[in-house]
Amino acid sequence: MLRLTRVLGHATDPLIAESLHQLEHGGGVERIRLSRADTARKRLHAFTDRGTEVGIMLDRTEALANGAVLWLDDARAIVVALDEPQWLGLAPRDAAAALELGYFCGNMHWKVRFAGEYLHVSLEGPRDDYLVRLAHLVKSGAIRVIGDE
Repeated sequence: MLRLTRVLGHATDPLIAESLHQLEHGGGVERIRLSRADTARKRLHAFTDRGTEVGIMLDRTEALANGAVLWLDDARAIVVALDEPQWLGLAPRDAAAALELGYFCGNMHWKVRFAGEYLHVSLEGPRDDYLVRLAHLVKSGAIRVIGDE
């Protein structure tokens, strides 16, 4: 059993995101599927989507969240993935803004879904991390965050 004793960072952290991107190409990213209730726990036994048995034993100052990276080396990463994904809804101002937003999300390798004229980004880390990255588009008026009106 692999013992995981700390959160190394989040999938959205720039340096970690680049490492995960490289590992993803080689099939080196494993995910631990957890429920929202499980994220409050500090100790639990689980299996990754590739069958690796893990024991999570976190200090009380650490917290599990969607996108939390619990293992990262040159060959493999283990990342928390919540069963119920959260989505950040974005409304582009016009077609040009929609293209810019789509291009930006693609460059960030964000998972998205479309709902009519809106784009929804799957949150694999803290919501505020995404909002910081999108600040230039929000500030220019190219997009608005749905639900923040």
